[in-house]
Amino acid sequence: MQENQNKNERAQPKKETPVEVQQNSEAATPETSTSASPDIKEETSILSTQRQTTPDSYRDEPQPETMEVHKHPHHVTHKKKWGEYLLEFLMIFFAVFLGFLAETFREHTTEHNRAKEFASSMIKELQQDTAQLKSYNKYFIQAANNVDTLMQLLAADDLEKIPSGKLYWYGLWGGAHRNFVPNDATFQQMKSSGSLRYFKKTVADDVADYDRICRLIHQNDEREHGIYVEVRKSRAGIFDFRFNDIVNSIYQEGKITGNFSRIDSFMKTNPPLLSFDKTLFNQYVELVRSRFIRQHIILSDSLLASGTSLIKELKTAYDLKAE
Repeated sequence: MQENQNKNERAQPKKETPVEVQQNSEAATPETSTSASPDIKEETSILSTQRQTTPDSYRDEPQPETMEVHKHPHHVTHKKKWGEYLLEFLMIFFAVFLGFLAETFREHTTEHNRAKEFASSMIKELQQDTAQLKSYNKYFIQAANNVDTLMQLLAADDLEKIPSGKLYWYGLWGGAHRNFVPNDATFQQMKSSGSLRYFKKTVADDVADYDRICRLIHQNDEREHGIYVEVRKSRAGIFDFRFNDIVNSIYQEGKITGNFSRIDSFMKTNPPLLSFDKTLFNQYVELVRSRFIRQHIILSDSLLASGTSLIKELKTAYDLKAE
């Protein structure tokens, strides 16, 4: 039995106490550090051997060269010279300047074309105005001359010695009345839209002057409207409206046919008057004189000359000879 017990003891590993294990581990540390040193040396020796055994082809391969970095002019860290700033300034200046010239040329061309369109339209309206003014002027010249004749008759002879046909004919013209209405649609459009600036200054000034005379004629027509009404009332107290109508019809017929011989025949007749009262005649003549009929002639002459000149100027300025 003792032998068996001894066998079992040899078979079982001996258990070391913790103190012994700690001592063993502490004892092993120097050994480990001592044994690691030869390993490092061995690895270093192997690497050195490998370098020595590296083929020449690998050692002869060209190594990448260190490249010199040049800063681009636009690089953020690039410091510009004053010449570069000057060049950039000149390039920007010329770009803006050329753009300005191109835009100015485009605007000038557009404005010139618009001005030409307005000029063409205005010429047509001025031509209509001048035709109307010629008729207007002729009418008031005839009225003024006939009123002058009436005043000469009344100043020279006794009323009852004058053929009443003459008094009807010349007395009719005291109530002469006609308004001039300009064709100014183009001018008003340009004025309201500010397009008069498209015209050359001399042309624009002449257009404004033409409009000023038009307004003077309108003011004169408005001013004498009240007097015209009083003239008609005064005439109605002297002349019978039936014979006034007859003589007026003869005149309108003569305008169409150009034959005024019937007027000469009528003036030799003696249609009845409503009154031979010299006071009534005198009041009538004074009212007619206060109308200043010749003022219509003066203004229409001035406007006709201005319109004719303006037509020529527009044609020349905008090459509209065919208008």
